[in-house]
Amino acid sequence: MTPVTVTLLGSGTSQGVPMMVCDCAVCTSADPRDKRTRSSIYLNDGDEGPDGTQILVDTTPELRLQCIAQRVRHVRAVLFTHGHADHLFGFDDLRRFCELNRARMPVHASPETLEVLRRTYAYAFDPSIVVHGYVRADAVPFPPEGESFRVGVLDVIPLPVTHGRTVTHGFLFRGTGPQAGRKLFAYIPDCKTLPDATKAALRDVERLVIDGLRDEEHPTHMTIAEAIAAGREVGAGETILTHLTHHKSHADREAGLPPGVHVAYDGMRFTLGEPLKQSS
Repeated sequence: MTPVTVTLLGSGTSQGVPMMVCDCAVCTSADPRDKRTRSSIYLNDGDEGPDGTQILVDTTPELRLQCIAQRVRHVRAVLFTHGHADHLFGFDDLRRFCELNRARMPVHASPETLEVLRRTYAYAFDPSIVVHGYVRADAVPFPPEGESFRVGVLDVIPLPVTHGRTVTHGFLFRGTGPQAGRKLFAYIPDCKTLPDATKAALRDVERLVIDGLRDEEHPTHMTIAEAIAAGREVGAGETILTHLTHHKSHADREAGLPPGVHVAYDGMRFTLGEPLKQSS
């Protein structure tokens, strides 16, 4: 299996950091790690051919800027965690990748999230509309719970999680070929709790990127302590906290974290199956 690099395009909560109309110490921080766009990731194996592994998870309102900043040049498939605005509302910017691919974009999501997308971007799913430069999408519902689908060199398993009343999923990415079945990475940006079946699927995952909103309790998101506990419970090799607010700076979040727990930042990169290289 060719090496796959994961880039965190965004690591912020629904309002981003800095937040509008806020002059707090974090929102005015000079630390670039305190500039957080809405949460999204990009997986890339470097194969620019039609069978390459270039996966985008969620389309944030800053998608165009994220792709420019991180030099995202190819997207072959898009996965959606759920139907909230901060994870959907850059969808129209997929038009550039449809144009480059000369093909419709496979969009993998739950039926509930696909319905939100169809209501909001009806033109993208209408096969009768064929206009150069428009986003054109093929809706691909998730397989039955617990089953996987293949994208490039990765097996992808959607994992149900609880996030208020909204049907929400994370994703487990497993290796193929010589690394078949290896639980390389899981991404769960929005959740409050993990159902038992999801915990079982995550058991011994090598790297877990998970919702760690803030220290204070929240009804639909994990606190930092809850995220750390979830990583321990499933036996994650490493846990990375994402979907972060302006309540605490990156440096303050990092201070005192237990071994194997890290704080996400925009532009963070790692290669699946390899040790995490820390920024300074």
